[in-house]
Amino acid sequence: MGKTYQVYVLENLTGQFYIGLSENPAARLEQHNTGISRWTRHRGPWALVWQSNRLSLSDARKLENKLKRQKGGHGFYQLTGLITQSGS
Repeated sequence: MGKTYQVYVLENLTGQFYIGLSENPAARLEQHNTGISRWTRHRGPWALVWQSNRLSLSDARKLENKLKRQKGGHGFYQLTGLITQSGS
């Protein structure tokens, strides 16, 4: 399969989500929490709350975009299995 990627979801203490993709989500989380990533800087700390199986880059990008389109909506929670802040 060559290089594989995982789509991941981070959440901060205020309940904001960040969706990304990486070959190594754990290493990427460290980058988010140390300020290397611009958007997540000053919004952390972040926790890794979900990650996909290993995928090709094309499939990972498709899933990342699908999750981003659904972020905060019912489809996002269905796809990730995360529980909404309201608990439903």
